[in-house]
Amino acid sequence: MDRLDATFWNLPTESLQSRLEATQAGLSQDEALLRHARFGPNTLRDHAERPILIQYLSHFKNPLVIVLLAASAVSALTDEITSFVIIWVIVLMSVTLDFVQEYRAGRAADQLKKAVAVRTTVLRDAQPQEIQIEGLVPGDVVLLTAGDLIPADCRLLDAKDFFINQALLTGESYPVEKFARELSEPAADLSQAVNSVFMGTSVISGMAKALVCRTGADTAVGDIADSLQVKPPPTAFELGTQSFGMLIMRLTFLLVLFVFLNNAFFHRPFLESFLFAIALAVGLTPELLPMVVTVTLSRGALRMAKKQVIVKQLASIHNLGSMDVICTDKTGTLTEGRIRLERHLDAQGKESEQVLQLAYLNSYFETGLKSPLDDAILEHKEIDASGWRKIDEVPFDFERRRVSVLVEQEKPGQDKKRLLVVKGSPEDILRLSTQYAVGESQGFKPLDDQALASLHALHDSLGREGFKVLGIAWRPVAQDHPHAIVDDETELIFAGFAAFLDSPKESAAHALKALAADGVSVKIVTGDSELVTRYVCAQLNMPVTGVLTGSEIQQMDDPTLAVRVREANLFCRVTPMQKNRLILSLKAQGRTVGYLGDGINDAPSLRTADVGISVDSAVDVAKAAADMIMLRHDLNVLHSGVREGRRTFANIMKYIMMGTSSNFGNMFSMAAATLFLPFLPMLPSQILLNNLLYDISELPIPMDNVDNAYLSQPRQWDTTFIRNFMWVVGPVSSIFDFLTFYILLKVFGAGEELFHTGWFIESFATQVMVIFVIRTRGNPFKSRPNLALTVTSLAVVLIAMALPFTPFAAHLGFVAPPPLFFLILLAMVLCYLVTVEFVKQYFYRHFTVR
Repeated sequence: MDRLDATFWNLPTESLQSRLEATQAGLSQDEALLRHARFGPNTLRDHAERPILIQYLSHFKNPLVIVLLAASAVSALTDEITSFVIIWVIVLMSVTLDFVQEYRAGRAADQLKKAVAVRTTVLRDAQPQEIQIEGLVPGDVVLLTAGDLIPADCRLLDAKDFFINQALLTGESYPVEKFARELSEPAADLSQAVNSVFMGTSVISGMAKALVCRTGADTAVGDIADSLQVKPPPTAFELGTQSFGMLIMRLTFLLVLFVFLNNAFFHRPFLESFLFAIALAVGLTPELLPMVVTVTLSRGALRMAKKQVIVKQLASIHNLGSMDVICTDKTGTLTEGRIRLERHLDAQGKESEQVLQLAYLNSYFETGLKSPLDDAILEHKEIDASGWRKIDEVPFDFERRRVSVLVEQEKPGQDKKRLLVVKGSPEDILRLSTQYAVGESQGFKPLDDQALASLHALHDSLGREGFKVLGIAWRPVAQDHPHAIVDDETELIFAGFAAFLDSPKESAAHALKALAADGVSVKIVTGDSELVTRYVCAQLNMPVTGVLTGSEIQQMDDPTLAVRVREANLFCRVTPMQKNRLILSLKAQGRTVGYLGDGINDAPSLRTADVGISVDSAVDVAKAAADMIMLRHDLNVLHSGVREGRRTFANIMKYIMMGTSSNFGNMFSMAAATLFLPFLPMLPSQILLNNLLYDISELPIPMDNVDNAYLSQPRQWDTTFIRNFMWVVGPVSSIFDFLTFYILLKVFGAGEELFHTGWFIESFATQVMVIFVIRTRGNPFKSRPNLALTVTSLAVVLIAMALPFTPFAAHLGFVAPPPLFFLILLAMVLCYLVTVEFVKQYFYRHFTVR
């Protein structure tokens, strides 16, 4: 079987099936596996995982690692074998640690994403089954319905009222109808290929059976994949980490340049000065930050998965934590999502079997975008539709808000009767009607102003009782009327209302209160009426601060909308474009916006929002556009996810706060000490060892507990806040370092080796133990750290204190300090931690807290 050329749509269907060695019943499972091995996965790019060795070696590309390896080579050439070995051991340990943590975190994140990957229905062994789209191969037969993403380039074998959005490829903003037929004339490009559908486009309405012709990089979208793979704009989190990296880079450059020039001025050995400057740069650089970020986000994703939220994009965890407004529909979120048809009333407000029959015929024959309302109609009561035949359909769309079916009834001994049956938004159905039915068979009356007012009053009374209402209408058409078009939806005869009930969800009231308490405002964005939405809000004790309707939004300019969006929390009868406009308006005001949606019309808003959230039962288009997938349609699940996002961000910030306070203070002290010490304040190998042990002590930070007070407000990245923290808290470490210098030189009369040993232990102990102060904004004794963090930190400090007494001491340049030193060390560490606590409290009282 050969690969097909780009214009496969011009081939006759039989020829196409022959070349693909395919049938309408699909492939066998064994044949599909063989073809998958030959053609590869159905993805735009080959995402085959690089060998583990290559992944490991890629971690050596870090510029500082390269400089360290160069320095080790210089050490070897100058017979500094001890430095050479120490540098290599530290580099290998650091790189291996980084690789293992990232690899494990990445694998865990990949497994979670696979759990919610977009799937498609394919015929295998003549039986329909769901598979991930990457498993499709040429020759497969797929079944497509409204809401599906087209999984490959396909030729239609069967289609009913099949409309496609292919703006991704052609730029056409309106849906295009596709047909299962041969082309009368060869088509030069895909925009004219009305018998084929293409990967990445989506089904708006109808259903179809299609033959997969081209997959992966061979598809039309694969040809332009490079232009579609443009990297999206960086998130606030990514911009924050970049800004922090630039801050550290500038400080590192200045300090290293100062140290190097100072050592040159005092004519100290070049190699020793060079290694010291490089070691200082390593000590200043939070080289574990990428690993800590990845691991923390991945652990956050795993915890969120346990809370039934699957994270597709790790960076979106930060956005969820900083989210301060969530826009959501009410169906399934504030309500149970189990819609029941409760009443079917005629224009006089009486129960009507005719209204039920018309609604049933419309839903029964509709093949486009079926809604839960259709299911509720069909489940309410089975009506015999065998005497009716469908002729055509005008599918539902979100601008018209209605669906029409053209049906024909043939009774023995009577002429055929054709009707156009319409159901949809009551306002629109009434607007298009000129008459209304009186009773079951009492004829029709003109729909004058008085009758219209009476029907509106009936509609409003149903809404106030919490009923979602559809209008039902019809009109007779000529027996030779061949097709249904939008223009036929005029001069209708209004039959009555179908009233549905979707009970408010008991758990939603608690979730709304919890979100409000945690600083997240909830805005209801719905296509339903204001009366029904107000009823649901009243049942859930949700205060209504303002209401905007779609028609009002349509007439507003952007400045006016911005003011009203801030005030209102109910948006009713809104279209998909208006939803998108609401989100853009909120974002323009600096809000971090989340959007929860599960329908075709929600896809644009899911992409526009800072964090798009969908549910596992959503249509493919919505799941593909979302950053996160909730496995249960419940605001309590979302609330748990918000708190987990804030917990994850808090633990990342702990590592950064450590690096910008005690770590920076120690490196600054080291640079300043070169001005008055006749020798280096610490050997390069000792700095590197200090840095490695410090990094090990920080590994449990992603698992640490977070104070509830920190979780109660949205959190955003603020580099200015981090910089201010560094300038205020960092000098405390330097003060105690200089006190240590004085004690070592004046009290103990320390020589070079004792000085190196004493300051190594003191700087390391203060640098690590301060985590128990910095990790909380409150009282350290009232905030319990994770056991792993406590054990690791204390163990690493004890190891550092024990090193001078080990056989490695001489190789590391250490000597055993006198016992008195450790008593003084204990007192200094305690004083240091108390001082940092006072300075920390001062900082949080006087500086803007984010």
